[in-house]
Amino acid sequence: MTNHIYKISILGILFVGLFSSCVPELTTQETSDRLPETYNDASGQINSATINWRDYFNDPVLISLIDTALLNNQELNIFLQQIQIEQNEVRARKGEYLPFVDMNVGTGVDKVGRYTRNGALEATTDIEPGKEFPEPLSDLMLGASVQWEVDVWKRLRNAKKSATMRYLATQEGKNFLVTNLIAEIADAYFELLALDNQLAIVQQNIDIQQNALQIVRLQKQSARVTELAVKRFEAEVLRTQSLQYMIRQSIIETENRINFLVGRYPQAIPRTNQDLLSMPVDTVYTGLPAQLLENRPDIRQAELELAAASLDVKSARANFFPRLDLRAGLGFQAFKADYLLTTPESLIYNLIGDISAPLINRNAIKATYNSADARQIQTVIDYEQTVLNAYIEVVNQLSNISNLQNSFDLQSRQVDALTESIAISNNLFRSARADYMEVLLTQRDALESRFDLVETKRAQMIAWVNMYRALGGGWN
Repeated sequence: MTNHIYKISILGILFVGLFSSCVPELTTQETSDRLPETYNDASGQINSATINWRDYFNDPVLISLIDTALLNNQELNIFLQQIQIEQNEVRARKGEYLPFVDMNVGTGVDKVGRYTRNGALEATTDIEPGKEFPEPLSDLMLGASVQWEVDVWKRLRNAKKSATMRYLATQEGKNFLVTNLIAEIADAYFELLALDNQLAIVQQNIDIQQNALQIVRLQKQSARVTELAVKRFEAEVLRTQSLQYMIRQSIIETENRINFLVGRYPQAIPRTNQDLLSMPVDTVYTGLPAQLLENRPDIRQAELELAAASLDVKSARANFFPRLDLRAGLGFQAFKADYLLTTPESLIYNLIGDISAPLINRNAIKATYNSADARQIQTVIDYEQTVLNAYIEVVNQLSNISNLQNSFDLQSRQVDALTESIAISNNLFRSARADYMEVLLTQRDALESRFDLVETKRAQMIAWVNMYRALGGGWN
């Protein structure tokens, strides 16, 4: 007996070695996520991404909008269902490497011809003395069967782990969606405040221009200017009045973009009482680049996808090796219900074990294996690209915040100078020391400079929001 077992063991080792040598060799690719040590010389370990978004945004109106969006946003709710799908996939993969147990209940009837082999045998067989063989013959069966693939090469377990990794990656994808959703609502909200400021500037400018128009009309009556000056001032007033309707349309569209993100039909968006230009831009602490690997959900998602792809390669490789299946059955079978539970006469059972392995025409297995390897290389490249993109986003926003602050300071001085020049030009015009074109151009330059100042402030606030998103803040 020991000699037989030894021979079978040697044969099994040779059998496995034969198929192992037939597995194609693939070129694997490792990740390279080496990041620079700092963003700049002033980088520290304090990271604004760890701040909860409710503390980062201290505007109660904006906080209320984000709260509503996290409950009602359709895209986010769709993604939550995707998470449920991936969770069910994990359960399905887990069930594949557990034994399958089936309950079997069956019945049938059979009538064979008397002048056939089976019919002749039935005619000469008595189940009980003096009783003929039943005709037609019923067949009743009650039992259970078990089927189990012994996961020797971890093909099924690796598939289950891969599904788990993708489920976790979907969770990170949801977190990344939350981060972007918060940033998008904040961007639209600050854009809305900027439009409100621009509308107020236009309305103030209309009052200034209408006053100037009244002065020009009086001067025309005293023959100090011509009708041409009056018409040019009227045209400038009309131009500015038409501009306010374009801004009102932009306000409606921005409000509705927020309503869409919040998941509701169009309605007015409340605003804060604080003026946009007076809003402070808080300092953002970038921390260390290595912290992106922990804080950015898209990087963690790419990392989990990479782990899943590596497990897929292992699972596909196991298809080259022999497969061990065990099957067993136990039950009762009889031609009459009275005999169905009679033992041992009606008892049936079986136990089967078989090993099967692909031998000829393994093209499909090779193709699946090569495709799994190609997808693994794809995920490596995607991971490296995600890390690189995250680092560049932070560097860009750092530079953007600094340059916008310098620009805002200079534009503020420009606005002050042009605002003073409006009064100066009006006084010079009244005293006939400046012509009407100088007044018009001064008013137009002042309007454009105030518009540019609001745009720069809006860009500052959006850069502040985007830096928070780039660092990986918002989802936690």
